[in-house]
Amino acid sequence: MRAKIAESLKTAMKAQDKHRLPTLRLIQAAIHDRDIANRGAGKEPASDEEILQILAKMVKQREESAKAFEDGKRPELAAQERGEMEIIRGFLPTQLDDAAVTAAAREAIAATGAASQKDMGKVIAALKQKYAGQMDFGKASGIVKALLQ
Repeated sequence: MRAKIAESLKTAMKAQDKHRLPTLRLIQAAIHDRDIANRGAGKEPASDEEILQILAKMVKQREESAKAFEDGKRPELAAQERGEMEIIRGFLPTQLDDAAVTAAAREAIAATGAASQKDMGKVIAALKQKYAGQMDFGKASGIVKALLQ
């Protein structure tokens, strides 16, 4: 994952791509910040799974920013945020659609033996382990909650 991001950054620098370069540098900085935090806690540098979490968080931040810019009548800034989102999504695995999330939730409920909403944490943990970076877990938790009722 790191190598893929570093290679993309190098390619963007060589091509003087003024749209991709700042976003790729932000990704590198976020990963570097996580590495520093992990080092302070005596852990290893960020794993691929942690990098996927960082990227998913960055996409979510940009979605919120784009919505705020649209609400504030700033479509040019909203478009810039959406452009950054697309660049970041290029490093994430393909997102599952709602039907696939529902099927995965049913599978996780069966695998964990969940019977009530008290078991929701176990189901979400199983989904996070198996589908890291492939689904929006906020949406997934709503689906799991509905299935457990």
